[in-house]
Amino acid sequence: MSFTPGPALLGGSIIGLSASLLLVFNGDIAGISGIVGGLVRPRLTGVAWRCAFVAGLLVGGVLLTNIWPRAIAPTSRGLPIGVVVLSGLLVGFGSRLGHGCTSGHGVCGLSRGSLRSLTAVLTFMATGTLAAFFVRHILPRLS
Repeated sequence: MSFTPGPALLGGSIIGLSASLLLVFNGDIAGISGIVGGLVRPRLTGVAWRCAFVAGLLVGGVLLTNIWPRAIAPTSRGLPIGVVVLSGLLVGFGSRLGHGCTSGHGVCGLSRGSLRSLTAVLTFMATGTLAAFFVRHILPRLS
């Protein structure tokens, strides 16, 4: 059996490298909710790099979609806009409540040995597992 690295390994490596570089050279954690939060409530410093970071995420996604469409997971089409907006608000609320998001806790916090991040990641995973089970197995039986 041979190991062939795929796009997930490459993407994960790039995320880890960029998070490490941001911490080493800028002293900041690469948590998306914290980065965007710093734009919503601008601080005295760091607005430029935060804008560049968010722009890079958006431009990178658009470029990847156009250059290598199969690298992007298929999305659910036809969802009502209200469901999409509510979902986004719940994710935003949850990441503020948890003092960080999956990237901040999962990528940066765990690598620094943070107990708070470990607790957050275990909570994310358990909640995601329960939600997937509910949507796939319970909701279909209710309709």
